Order: sequence, then C-alpha cells, then structure tokens
Amino acid sequence: MIKKPEDILKKWMNAINKGDIEGILALYSKNAVLIPTFSNRLLNNPREIREYFVRLRSRSKLSVSLHDKTLIVRSIKNDMYALFGIYCWLLDIDGEPLRFEARFSYILDLALSSPIIHHHSSQIPRML
Repeated sequence: MIKKPEDILKKWMNAINKGDIEGILALYSKNAVLIPTFSNRLLNNPREIREYFVRLRSRSKLSVSLHDKTLIVRSIKNDMYALFGIYCWLLDIDGEPLRFEARFSYILDLALSSPIIHHHSSQIPRML
C-alpha cells in the first residue's frame, strides 16, 4: 500500500510517461470518475477510462510533468486525500510538439489498492 498521496501522483505520471496503460488503469478505482483534460465527456467506468488513455497514448511523444510548487495536498478523513495542482502535457500534433498546461484535482482513498476515485483535469484557459 502506498503511504503518501504524492506517491500516487508520481506513479500516475511515470505510467503516463512510459506509455504504461495497465499501470495507469491500475490506479483508478472501478467506480472512479475521470473528467479528462482532452475530452468533453465525463468518464465513469473502466471501459471509458481505458478508451480515453488508449486514445491519448496514440499521440507521439506524450508526456506529463508537474509544476512542483503548485502541488497542494489536503487530508479529508482517515486515508482519504485531495490533491490539487498544475501539470504540463507535451504531445505532438501534426508533427509539432505542443504544450498544454492543465490544472488538476484528485480524490484518493489510500486504503484501496486502486486509490484514485476522482480525477479532474482541465486545460488552463487563456486570461483576458
């Protein structure tokens, strides 16, 4: 069992960066809800979450990195935690590497072997 909520985020980012779909999916509870960065749908079952990450992984040079100073961890109760912050996606679109900054939130239950029960990620809008 992972003891620190930050370790879940690191494990998730490492799986994304390695293209390890099974490693990514193993972190999501069977009842998890994902509000993904690059989709306008709410994903609330393992099949939909798998399809999203398989589609995302098809992009070449996909990676994600954390803006370390933005990470906020809050204890909710017992083994439940909320994580908030900003990460940066890098992926090729039509052969050109593009960066997408996104804010994220996770709700984790560290008592579960698949601790992510909620994950929301949205691109940071341009300021007016």
